[in-house]
Amino acid sequence: MKEKLDRIYEKYNQRVYVHPDPLEFLYGYDDIRDREIAGLIAASLAYGKVAQILKSVGMVLEKMGPSPFAYLRSTRSARISKDFQSFVHRFAKGSQLSAFLNGMKQVIRDHGSLHDCFVSGFSGADETVLPALARFSETIIQGSNAASGSCSPGHLIPCPEKGSACKRLHLFLRWMVRTDAVDPGGWEDIPASALIVPLDTHMFRIGKAIGLTDRNQADALAAREISAGFKQWSPDDPVKYDFALTRFGIRDDLDGHDALMRQLDWGF
Repeated sequence: MKEKLDRIYEKYNQRVYVHPDPLEFLYGYDDIRDREIAGLIAASLAYGKVAQILKSVGMVLEKMGPSPFAYLRSTRSARISKDFQSFVHRFAKGSQLSAFLNGMKQVIRDHGSLHDCFVSGFSGADETVLPALARFSETIIQGSNAASGSCSPGHLIPCPEKGSACKRLHLFLRWMVRTDAVDPGGWEDIPASALIVPLDTHMFRIGKAIGLTDRNQADALAAREISAGFKQWSPDDPVKYDFALTRFGIRDDLDGHDALMRQLDWGF
């Protein structure tokens, strides 16, 4: 199985297969402080139809200008709310996005950057990023409440301790921690071995098909089980295969899950 997975990784973990994926927005930012903000925005809006995701993420980043970090650091909270008052992305409204951005603004004010905030809650003794991710999420939520009063970022920044697989937050961490042909990285002091698979419907189906979980729901426990399963083939980087494997469910030119299972010699 490792040989088959590595073969798929080598073939499909390439920039040519990124589009359409909000990950592509991160490639335009060399400064890690800009990249992490763009990444968290892109990941948090990564639900719904891909065309709308790309449109929404592009609109937000365009409004923030060439440096999202500079925008958040220098723009007043009231102005941020005004800039995005008409924003809509499916069931996310402008008030939620503004609260989310103001939460990040507060984090930058208190910690210096998103990275420094996350690292402050990470311990080398932690087997996974989950404890640090819970603190990171809560810090942004608290910051948004302090800046926005009654407004909340809602589903844009979920709480890991509530049992959700937190697919979008783990997707963000994959982008920021790993460095290869696809993931741009930048958070070098967080080990890839601590990452959790971003569990969307595609990876959940794959995980069940190859026997990594027997859960009936794509929840936090399923994400941990599937991540642990991939560790048997890639102990230092359990999310290594995530991008390549999920391309089959995302890109029309790769013929879907049946084609993937044929490459793995694994029937449903």
